[in-house]
Amino acid sequence: MNREGECMTIDPKPAVTCLSPSGDRRRGRAAAMRRGPTARAAGVWLGTIVLVATLGSAEARVQEAVAIPAPFEVGESPAGNYLAALVAGAERDTVAAATFSREALRFDPHNPHLLERAFVSAVSNGNMADAFAFAQRLIAKDPANSLARLALGVKAVKERQFAAARAQFAKGVSGRDRDVTAILLNAWTYVGSGKVRQAIELVDKLHEDNFAVFRDYHAALIADVGRRGPEAATRMKAAYEADKNTLRLVDAYARFSAHHGDREEAIRAYEAFNQVLPSHPIVVAALETLRAGKPLEPLVRTPEQGAAEVLYGLGAAGGRQGDELAAIIYLRLALYLLPQNSLAIITLADIYERIKQNEQAIDIYESVPVSDPLRTTAEIQIGLVLESMGRSEEAAARLKRIVEDQPRNEDALSALGNLQRAHKQYAQAVETYTRALAASTKPEKASWPLYYFRGISYERAKQWPKAQADLETALRLMPDQPLVLNYLGYSWVDQGMNLEEAFGMLRRAVELRPTDGYIVDSLGWANYKLGRLDDAVRELERAIDLKPSDPVINDHLGDAYWKVGRKLEAGFQWNHARDLGPEPEDKERILRKIEHGLDDSPPATKAELTNNGG
Repeated sequence: MNREGECMTIDPKPAVTCLSPSGDRRRGRAAAMRRGPTARAAGVWLGTIVLVATLGSAEARVQEAVAIPAPFEVGESPAGNYLAALVAGAERDTVAAATFSREALRFDPHNPHLLERAFVSAVSNGNMADAFAFAQRLIAKDPANSLARLALGVKAVKERQFAAARAQFAKGVSGRDRDVTAILLNAWTYVGSGKVRQAIELVDKLHEDNFAVFRDYHAALIADVGRRGPEAATRMKAAYEADKNTLRLVDAYARFSAHHGDREEAIRAYEAFNQVLPSHPIVVAALETLRAGKPLEPLVRTPEQGAAEVLYGLGAAGGRQGDELAAIIYLRLALYLLPQNSLAIITLADIYERIKQNEQAIDIYESVPVSDPLRTTAEIQIGLVLESMGRSEEAAARLKRIVEDQPRNEDALSALGNLQRAHKQYAQAVETYTRALAASTKPEKASWPLYYFRGISYERAKQWPKAQADLETALRLMPDQPLVLNYLGYSWVDQGMNLEEAFGMLRRAVELRPTDGYIVDSLGWANYKLGRLDDAVRELERAIDLKPSDPVINDHLGDAYWKVGRKLEAGFQWNHARDLGPEPEDKERILRKIEHGLDDSPPATKAELTNNGG
């Protein structure tokens, strides 16, 4: 029984929160927590809306380092080190790639290909001293290498050698008048040289409509740093009015307003964003500062910070678009300029987590300053990474410590509840979700995931009336939510209740998520249980096309094939399900079917189900 989809967005935010279907398969695929509903703060620009999930802003206590990197050794063979560097690069293992590339280059120091690989590996791993040294050697052989020029230009910005930085950017970018990176970075170097008007004129060369918000945003920041207040106010207002749903832009606008004496407008802007995404830690911290009558500093105050903002925005956008290596490089350069940028740190760690470099992700999450509002975000994410690495006891201990320190932190409670549910600790999960609901300061509609998760936990704990009440509440709060439609609809079919409404829910869930193999499987299996065997086979075959490696769906299709007389194909599907690693109780049942087949009595009819279950 597949009642939970493969991946769901719990809160609107830049990284999708996935609940990998594993854990309890007593009735199919139960969604275990891969990444719980916690914030992944990443301000994606170029017109992309960024909304980040909520977390509390209390300072987390310092934790011991928990990442244990996998050991590796460099060899004496140049070819072996080169091949190892290639493999590490393909796997985005930046630590190993940097190490092996450097060793390979040591044996052949004049090889331009090895030199470029060593440079890219060093900058992507954050070894900036090595990266800059390699970049100098690289441009001696390839003067137009744009990435090496970019790195050296950023180094010059850090050293406040702004004319030298412009020279590097100019030599490394072809068609630079059209290149966003070159235009914006050069603009900030002009600010550093005291040429604010020239900087704004350069930014205004971004004529395309897609760049309008980005253009006005950086023009406003430049004008503000250059003490051109009226122009800064006009441009910042234009950027904000064009996009009020982007956290980074709202934060910049509110900070600008507060810094220029309009504290009430700053509070209004934050509170308006709070309606879109309640209780984000950056917003919570800023509102506390403003209401305490304390000053709120502008987001950017120096040319170096402005250049870091450019690189951060481009890196975050690249991460969203799937270009992980470019995103990592941009973010490493941004952090070289501004090491305390917690949003850049969180974004970089999230990318490493997504590419399965978990030790690196943990190390980076741990670098968020302890006093930063996003420290709790980082702490929770470390717990979730530990869970994904199979270190469940450490993950639970870390999340419990956060909850002890911040007993009303809804997102920490929700993450802990997900962990407990993934490990079939349903009574504990119910208690934790209940605490999260009691602690919630969000609008009721935003709490639908907690009702959904608690409903699942109640159902697994065999408390169906409470489960049904929670699932119905979740659906009332978020009508047409496909995962809730799927879970509640299938549960009703399973019990022979509300059959017409249940099938309508399942069909609607499939319409909303037609490529979710688990939801399609639910519809197929519901048809099977009602004896609609042709419909069942059709839907289950489609589910297999979408999720060919799922043991439960293969098992279901085998049952349907058997009932329609396709017994040879049924045996094939059951054997395939057996080989895909089903849960132990499922495997025992599958083995019995492989040996003896199914009872050939027909499935229950609608009337029988209705008589037995209402």
